[in-house]
Amino acid sequence: MAGDRSILCTVGELAAPIKNALVGGPFGSDLGSADYVPSGVPVIRGQNLSNGKFVGGDCVYVSESKADKLKSNLARPGDLVFTQRGNAVLHGGQVAIVPDGKFDRYVVSQSQMKLTPDSSKVDSRFLYFVFSSSDYSHYLRSNAIVTGVPHINLSLLRDYQLYLPPLAEQRAIAAVLGALDDKIELNRRMNATLEAMARALFQSWFVDFDPVRAKLDGREPAGMDAETAALFPDGFKESELGHIPTGWHAIPLYDTAQWVNGAAFRSEDFCATGEGLPVIKIAELKDGISTQTKWCQRDAAPEKIIDTGDLLYSWSGSPDTSLEAFLWSSGRGLLNQHIFKVISPTAAEKRFVYYLLQHLRPLLVETARNKQTTGLGHVTIVDMKRLLVCMPNKGVLSAFDRNIATIFDRAFTNTLESRTLATLRDTLLPKLLSGELSVADVEHTMENA
Repeated sequence: MAGDRSILCTVGELAAPIKNALVGGPFGSDLGSADYVPSGVPVIRGQNLSNGKFVGGDCVYVSESKADKLKSNLARPGDLVFTQRGNAVLHGGQVAIVPDGKFDRYVVSQSQMKLTPDSSKVDSRFLYFVFSSSDYSHYLRSNAIVTGVPHINLSLLRDYQLYLPPLAEQRAIAAVLGALDDKIELNRRMNATLEAMARALFQSWFVDFDPVRAKLDGREPAGMDAETAALFPDGFKESELGHIPTGWHAIPLYDTAQWVNGAAFRSEDFCATGEGLPVIKIAELKDGISTQTKWCQRDAAPEKIIDTGDLLYSWSGSPDTSLEAFLWSSGRGLLNQHIFKVISPTAAEKRFVYYLLQHLRPLLVETARNKQTTGLGHVTIVDMKRLLVCMPNKGVLSAFDRNIATIFDRAFTNTLESRTLATLRDTLLPKLLSGELSVADVEHTMENA
């Protein structure tokens, strides 16, 4: 039951009393790639809603005059923007707040909807958490139009009902949940920095061969001690990959680890949620275990069972969004087909292969795109046996691991912490929105913790 002071209302009743407070994007013919310019008014697309609470990421732009013509489709700071079309609708939707301080207006793209809230009734940050709730996700899954591309419309958004506490309480709820989100975002930024450091070292040592080139030129390799520098050769040899460091080897990507494909599951294999183990598909790799995750009690070979810390590679799906390496962080599960469990003999080799896959991602994506059918592409074992990579000697591999192991482990610890915080946030969210828990209760619990 909602808090005593909450009132039941619809989203439509919370829209600001202005024209175009709740609108969709322009017609397709009114906005296309031909309208994009190097700078001007940013356009909010689906990818700009996947960067956390606020609209972010790389934008395309239209001219000021084009934005003037699309004035009914503009969003301004404090507005909320929603994904209207695509599979994201069936996975709870995407929502983000238009941020302050960057631009004074944005154009909403064809596949988005925009709500300008009435600030005298409702707080934008509070609404963001309402639209991030399991209740709203269930509403979308129950009401989305699934003929063709899954989608919702303005009427479905306008008619969604929610309990609205007083404005001061809304802000307090948003502050509590926002503190958890802020820590998750801090971890994300820290991991981006850590990943960039590790990838830069990988690029220098194993792609550009900077230490080898330095020794070949009679210089001391930069950024390393004499003992580490001594591990690198001072010349190159010919190989099927071209020039590679002497003593290193050109080997197929497939030979860098053991690649175990997941199992195929049928509808009759699934059981009640919480029984057996969750079945891990691409959706779980990206978003973790959710109410949409299938569960199974079927026996499986040990190599098809995954656990926290395992390296996984999604080899089939939409090339630009699905084909990548993941470090699994959500406990034991059954691996679905189209995902490899990547097994290495040592932790050092596992970490090397992880950064190797990160480096090769553009090439692997292009390989999949060249075989793309009905929106899906894939990288096969044949492709992996054909793709050659440069494998260093054991001394250099160990030295690389000494440099990046702490970075790798710290980033993974941050990921685990963020997963725990997200679970806490998602547990608190419906309890706070319903009034089952008060903000004071949550703050007291968190202070004690």
